[in-house]
Amino acid sequence: MGVFLETERLRLREFESRDVAALVELDSDPVVMFHLNGGRATGEEEIRDDVLPYMLSWYSRPGGFGYWAVEEKDSGRFVGWFHLRPGNRRTSSPGAEIGYRFRRDVWGRGYATEGARALIDKAFTDLGVERVFAETMAVHTASRRVMEKAGLRYLRTFHADWPDKIPGDEQGDVEYALTRDQWHHS
Repeated sequence: MGVFLETERLRLREFESRDVAALVELDSDPVVMFHLNGGRATGEEEIRDDVLPYMLSWYSRPGGFGYWAVEEKDSGRFVGWFHLRPGNRRTSSPGAEIGYRFRRDVWGRGYATEGARALIDKAFTDLGVERVFAETMAVHTASRRVMEKAGLRYLRTFHADWPDKIPGDEQGDVEYALTRDQWHHS
């Protein structure tokens, strides 16, 4: 179990094959999945054969980017995950993208903000990143609050062509970002 980062309350570690059940449980909550695909669960076969292998593939890539399982330090319980990965062709944004998904029973405890702040700091101090960004639906106010509390700043609203129609997607998506210089002066 490779620990990537620890905060006061959380441990971010590499995913392992034993995490299939925890990911299935997370992705089976329609409220957790609502702003991603309208609430549809991700099946065990898809997680075992596609999702988890993709997450694991990041550990062999250079640069220190990837996906990390999030555990409560006190209990060792899986509560969600983070990713920090380079922007891709889907986005026009340069830099590293931060993302997260947490179990609904830990929402409101500040875990997403705590982990996001630590990942942003690590991106700028250890990984040589010049810019960190995150995206979510414009109507996803809870995720937007996490981005703001983590220090990211609203940059733009845009309209992406997503495969799933979700109530509220007509209002578009938002991008929040922070440059190394802004981070240094905050």
